[in-house]
Amino acid sequence: MISRIFRPFALGLSAGLLALAFSASAARAHPHVYVTMKSEIVYDADGRMTGIRHHWTFDDMFSSYATQGLESKETGKFSREELQPLAEVNVTSLKEFDFFTQGKMNGEKAEFEPPVDYFLEQKDDLLTLHFTLPLKKPAATKDVDLEIYDPLYFVAFEFAEKEPITLKGAPASCKLSTLKLGDESQSKTLSESIFSRPDPNNPFGAQFANKIAVKC
Repeated sequence: MISRIFRPFALGLSAGLLALAFSASAARAHPHVYVTMKSEIVYDADGRMTGIRHHWTFDDMFSSYATQGLESKETGKFSREELQPLAEVNVTSLKEFDFFTQGKMNGEKAEFEPPVDYFLEQKDDLLTLHFTLPLKKPAATKDVDLEIYDPLYFVAFEFAEKEPITLKGAPASCKLSTLKLGDESQSKTLSESIFSRPDPNNPFGAQFANKIAVKC
């Protein structure tokens, strides 16, 4: 059960980390991992949306244990090259959860290609995952609605304090707005059982979605 819940953010962690994450939080509800997010909605020269680029910074505890056992030239410090195997595991594992990114464009479901340009970097002892989700087909958009969340609420996302979402190359008429839903305090009263048997038609994590809207 633990491995099933943790799979989307496995990052190649050891069994010891899994045990620690679960035992430390078993008496509390999810989440177990916290992510501060920044994202860029990217447009081409013709003003068509081409994809979204995420920058997800993990909390200090997760960042520390994710790198345990990794070899590095400098103890406790890791280059992008040394972290690349973890980045690959990360984006591969996120596939079945649609990379925690749901969206609609002009009322239709946004279809994304697999991630590109992905890598992990370490700064101030924190890990940040960078990756781009290209749209299957660039499109001129009047309305874009995106939601970033983990349906199992194992991972909690929050917007960065400054410029959490930016538009890159968007037409001048496009206006951006963001919204954070849900009261995370209610999750503290829930048992682990709700997460071990999630309802795919009504994912608990959706009520804590970070919402992004672009109107052009």
